[in-house]
Amino acid sequence: MADKQISLPAKLINGGVAGLIGVTCVFPIDLAKTRLQNQQNGCRLYTSLSDCLIKTIRSEGYFGMYRGAAVNLTLVTPEKAIKLAANDFFRFHLSKDGQKLTLLREMLAGCGAGTCQVIVTTPMEMLKIQLQDAGRIAAQRKLMPQAVTPGGPVELKSPTAMQLTRELLKEKGIAGLYKGLGATLLRDVPFSVIYFPLFANLNNLGKKGGEGPAPFYVSFLSGCAAGSTAAVAVNPVDVIKTRLQSLTRGSQEDTYSGVTDCIRKILRNEGPTAFLKGAYCRALVIAPLFGIAQVVYFLGVGEYILSCLPKQNN
Repeated sequence: MADKQISLPAKLINGGVAGLIGVTCVFPIDLAKTRLQNQQNGCRLYTSLSDCLIKTIRSEGYFGMYRGAAVNLTLVTPEKAIKLAANDFFRFHLSKDGQKLTLLREMLAGCGAGTCQVIVTTPMEMLKIQLQDAGRIAAQRKLMPQAVTPGGPVELKSPTAMQLTRELLKEKGIAGLYKGLGATLLRDVPFSVIYFPLFANLNNLGKKGGEGPAPFYVSFLSGCAAGSTAAVAVNPVDVIKTRLQSLTRGSQEDTYSGVTDCIRKILRNEGPTAFLKGAYCRALVIAPLFGIAQVVYFLGVGEYILSCLPKQNN
């Protein structure tokens, strides 16, 4: 992405467009990931990705797979825009006279991008997880009435994002929307540290003659490979984050006071393999999401959209 100079507005548009397309394509898999990660021993409703999606369609209809999508579609534009633009910003300022960044500087740029994005990511994930997991809780009430008790301030039958936001702000203030901030940082910073350097180096391998931008298919495959690798690497922290941000859970399911408490209880009650729950779902979500993002970025969709806007005369 450092191969060509792109204006900040174009970068923001590229990130937004890529996020909207990607989320629309892979959201049902993300919903399955959340439900698989949240279910604990003794309250297992789903055995796999396909089983979760089939049962979701049967009980909630086709659009049940898109519960929480509105939150993502609304906030993914600033989230992806911040992530991509911040990475370019840090890469630019860490480079010396346009020279190729060292691996350490690439990782520092990714670290900066991951830190910046949690401003939007944390409340987005907080709201999305409640909406995605509502169907699992409802199914537990039907199949195991004794297994579900209210676990948080939100006890609405079919909550909307706005209702959740109002309830959280009323009960806990702005901190309610940023529950799990530490876990989100622990996930997103390492993700960006792995993803951006890996993508840049994989993408460089596909350049013809070592000059100019790589073909779009190389950018797509590089984004998919780097995204899936980073996603699986940080999946244990994603499980912790999902558990911490869930407000409603079954009476037989553990509650957690923080990151270390969550790690201890998962290891004790479910074993280390629980940290890999939803890993392949997350890889299936992140791979195309970031592949699409890089293609949109390199095709210059943002520049094209800006060129179509009427120019103001001074």
